[in-house]
Amino acid sequence: MDTRRSEQAGGANHVGKAQVGSLAPGRVVGDGRYRLLAQFGVDERGDAHLWRARDGQLKRDVALTLLVGDPADPEAARLARRTLERATHASKFGHGGVARVLDVLALGSGITSSEGLLGVVVAEWTKGSDLVDLVAQRPVAPAAAARMVQALAEAVEQAHQNGLVLGLDHPQRLRLTPNGALKLAFPGPLPEATLRDDVKALGAVLYLLLTGRWALPGGPPAIPAAPMTPQGRIVPPRQLVPTVPADLSSLAVRTIEDGGNGGIRTSAAILRVLDQVAEEEERTQLIKAVGGDPAEPDGTVWTTKKPVKDVARRRKLALGVTVLVVATVVILAWGGLMLINTFQGESKVSGPTINVAEPPASSQQAGKPPASPPAPPPSQPPAVGAPVAPQSVAVYNPEGKGDNTGRAKYAIDGKPDTVWRTEKYRQQLPAVKPGVGLIVAFQDPINLSQVKITGTAGTKVEIRSATGKNPDLADTKVIGNGDLKDGETTIPLAQPAQGEFFIVWITQLGDADGQFMTEIGDLTFLPAG
Repeated sequence: MDTRRSEQAGGANHVGKAQVGSLAPGRVVGDGRYRLLAQFGVDERGDAHLWRARDGQLKRDVALTLLVGDPADPEAARLARRTLERATHASKFGHGGVARVLDVLALGSGITSSEGLLGVVVAEWTKGSDLVDLVAQRPVAPAAAARMVQALAEAVEQAHQNGLVLGLDHPQRLRLTPNGALKLAFPGPLPEATLRDDVKALGAVLYLLLTGRWALPGGPPAIPAAPMTPQGRIVPPRQLVPTVPADLSSLAVRTIEDGGNGGIRTSAAILRVLDQVAEEEERTQLIKAVGGDPAEPDGTVWTTKKPVKDVARRRKLALGVTVLVVATVVILAWGGLMLINTFQGESKVSGPTINVAEPPASSQQAGKPPASPPAPPPSQPPAVGAPVAPQSVAVYNPEGKGDNTGRAKYAIDGKPDTVWRTEKYRQQLPAVKPGVGLIVAFQDPINLSQVKITGTAGTKVEIRSATGKNPDLADTKVIGNGDLKDGETTIPLAQPAQGEFFIVWITQLGDADGQFMTEIGDLTFLPAG
């Protein structure tokens, strides 16, 4: 075992138990059956040592999870029994994302107290690469990271449907198979592990692949911990690696963090986002195959992979294009006929000219009913004053840095042709995040009555009042809402709102060629008159 591998394993001496020092390559455990070959990690939360070993009876390599502890300690023995019970239940579970449990050894049943072990979980050996080695040089490309986590999430979803906790919330328990999928190579969940811990682990693994940092407690010393904001929240991957797509960055953070709005708590929800990412990547590759440019005009770059030869999907795509072409031809033909009729139709109107006027007074005297009185003029909207220009504007995103922060100033420059835009998302809000928006500050408090917005049609917005520049979303108040139309849209407030800070909060993005994005060209704030 080389020096670096020993450092990654956390070091046996760190646990401080005398018997741990004897866990060295060449030692035989499990009643003389398994010879230790190399250590691949230590999950210090449960004194679980992860080894590759040789099964002397069946002449094959296996993965051992060795539960180290003092047999005379009743609490340690109890926790070890709970882990072994869970591993025994997992032995009946079969999935390509989890190494098959071959045997479970307990005190008096396969191991003796003299071995310094409380239990052993034996699993099939997973060929491939160590996850720590994978991220040691550089983060994984976002598309590849999504595919790796997708395979692991499928295993979690199936296990949870069977009521099983996998216990994959430690990176050294995972390995990358030769076909590029992540696999739980060292089964044996901690005694207190829950279904929620498995879900959080998926977010942490995605975070690790995207950034090279571990975002949960108890990680190995070889992997740096994820940085935190002053508010105690995890820094989104996109702030550490700008090439990470916004939806993957948000998925990782929302899966790891507890509470708050829009948190992801099930593996099924994670799979929905990852499936969308995979479909978009395949679609991008098909466009590239026929000569398209994978780089978007606004600078968004799509990573691609070898397209999947899905005949059914390609047939559906070809059928859709054919229908679109036929529909376009029909519409053009109809438009041409209407244009011809316009120029060839009658230009003169036959018959006498009829003047419509009020009936003479004599008709009323003859017993005819009098004409209806004119309708009253429509009610006038409340009076508003002259627009007030904000002193500053910034992107408001409670979950991180925000979308295109450098362009926020264009939303209040009075020029509708210069715009601030959100990122392009593959899923509509709130699947990716609760929302995104702009927060404006005024030099002095105003009594806001209306907000006029020039932006992308189909966008849904809320006008919210705030008490500071960086408020939590829960501390803001909705004072108006509306749907943006083509051109300028006026959003009146139910009643004027006094304040210095206001948020234009987007809860539904506009359509952008099958994706979702909103542009805002101008914001106008009108106080009560």
